[in-house]
Amino acid sequence: MTIAEAVPATQPHISEERPPVVNDFAIVVATANGTGSQTSNMAIMRAIYKMGVPVNGKNIFPSNIQGLPTWYHIRVSKDGYIARRETSEILVAFNPATFLQDIQELPSGGICIYNENMVRDVPQRDDVVFYPVPVRQFLRELDVKGQFKDRFTNMFYVGVVAQLLGIELEAIDLALEIHFARRRKLVDMNMDVIKLTYNWAAENLVKQDPFRVEPMNATEGQILITGNEAAALGSVFGGVTVATWYPITPSTSLIDALNEYLPKLRKDPETGEATYAIIQAEDELAAIGMVLGAGWAGARSMTATSGPGMSLMTEFIGLGYFAEIPGVIWNVQRVGPSTGLPTRTGQGDIIAAYYCGHGDTKNVVLIPSSVTECFEFGTTSFNLAERLQTPIFVLSDLDLGMNNWMSDPFTYPTEPIDRGKVLSADDVREKGFARYEDLDGDGIGYRTLPGNDAPHAGYFTRGTGHNAKAVYSERSDDWLENMARLVRKFDTARELVPPPVVDTQAGAKFGILAYGTTRYAIDEARDRLSQQGIATDFMRVRALPINGDVRQFVEAHDYVYVIEMNRDGQLNMILSAELPDLATKLVSVAYLDGMPLTARWVTETLLAHEEKRA
Repeated sequence: MTIAEAVPATQPHISEERPPVVNDFAIVVATANGTGSQTSNMAIMRAIYKMGVPVNGKNIFPSNIQGLPTWYHIRVSKDGYIARRETSEILVAFNPATFLQDIQELPSGGICIYNENMVRDVPQRDDVVFYPVPVRQFLRELDVKGQFKDRFTNMFYVGVVAQLLGIELEAIDLALEIHFARRRKLVDMNMDVIKLTYNWAAENLVKQDPFRVEPMNATEGQILITGNEAAALGSVFGGVTVATWYPITPSTSLIDALNEYLPKLRKDPETGEATYAIIQAEDELAAIGMVLGAGWAGARSMTATSGPGMSLMTEFIGLGYFAEIPGVIWNVQRVGPSTGLPTRTGQGDIIAAYYCGHGDTKNVVLIPSSVTECFEFGTTSFNLAERLQTPIFVLSDLDLGMNNWMSDPFTYPTEPIDRGKVLSADDVREKGFARYEDLDGDGIGYRTLPGNDAPHAGYFTRGTGHNAKAVYSERSDDWLENMARLVRKFDTARELVPPPVVDTQAGAKFGILAYGTTRYAIDEARDRLSQQGIATDFMRVRALPINGDVRQFVEAHDYVYVIEMNRDGQLNMILSAELPDLATKLVSVAYLDGMPLTARWVTETLLAHEEKRA
């Protein structure tokens, strides 16, 4: 008996016909971590993208190695919205541990594609269409055993989903070619399984739902890339020569990407030898120490870490600030305090980064919100580090760093490499040299690099008190002058960092201020508010310290909602300290549950605030 003969056609639970829902729904795939489902999920997402339909995928995975539940969310939006949806109309249920919970969370009118062999009793919901998949029979027919069962099981649902939604097999083939780097043997082996279940679904499942994928032309010329890959590529174009690191989720894949790109793009053309160094340190403290050592020597150096790693780096970062040594620290944020939620996203490190280091320390922080900005800040961060002679933080987050995002192809950087105030031997001989003297009034001294053979080019780099000539000093006047100069340098940075981005609407009732990946939920929420007759202005901060643009934005509104993904409203606290006379205009709207914000939450929260004001 064949599989088709053994399994009867699904009987619909919803009898009434509904109008088609085309390219505007969400899918959640529930599996177990470590079963290879990422390949299957990426095949579905990339195939939809290859059909020209805007799509975004978010992997919600546990912090253990294998066995715990994982969910992959795919948002399909003809309008190009990419924020997370709180509910998904389509559930692919292939994890018995979460089956009941996943069914309960499925909205009315949704569909459930499930492994019928993993549960005895299917919950009775008359408002949901159920599509059972006979996984056990498929495995028997294909004679799959041992460790390959999980991987084939996950490929089974790809074929069923493709047939039910109208995803083209040719698009899935292209998606697998990308995933398997054009290794046709692997592609064909998986496509054979997908075609088997696709054809079975066509013969045996009676489609009783309205959800469809139809070709569009909205992704032509675009790319799919993760924020960490974009950051790595941008760092290569920005001139990185030394990268040191210690593994920590979710930043590890940034260094992995460097390990992929640098061997291809950074070799001596004559000898073929590498002109870079990637070093796995014994811990984060060693990693940042190497960054500062390389930066002091003139290399463009960087590290990648997350919150706990940054905590370990604090002492050296303070040294970098006070001794004025360039370096770049990519902090791909997760949820703290402590180990917290290592595989969830948040914005809880902005205060820690801004004030990182004991004593009176303030750092320059760049905050990308897109893969394009991750790429661009690869160059910008190094230029600022050398121009300002200080460690530069780039605060990404797990959602941006580890998930795939659509983007226009990156523009080749035209921003010239800025090495800052570096003196040659002739400069030293002609003009003299005092390492920490502020000759230009911008707080930035001139520096020399090792190898400068001028007699007076050397200086002692110290973390203790010193005067303008880098000579040890505990004199109060030397200390006061040095710290005042560092403040002047920080004020110089205000005009050098990327400026905020502002979007205004006529007749705006209030302002919204945010940073990073919250922009996507906010963009969609603003459209929803507009449909209700509520216009808003939106400023997205891209860097700290803030400049006059932020002050003008706050001054222009009766009140401004500061939206962020942390518990305490950290940016709101920074802004209140920077703009004390305007602090009463700032309204903190902070929330953190480890998941990316949704447009529904932003909309409902702002409406609730507005109702209280009415």
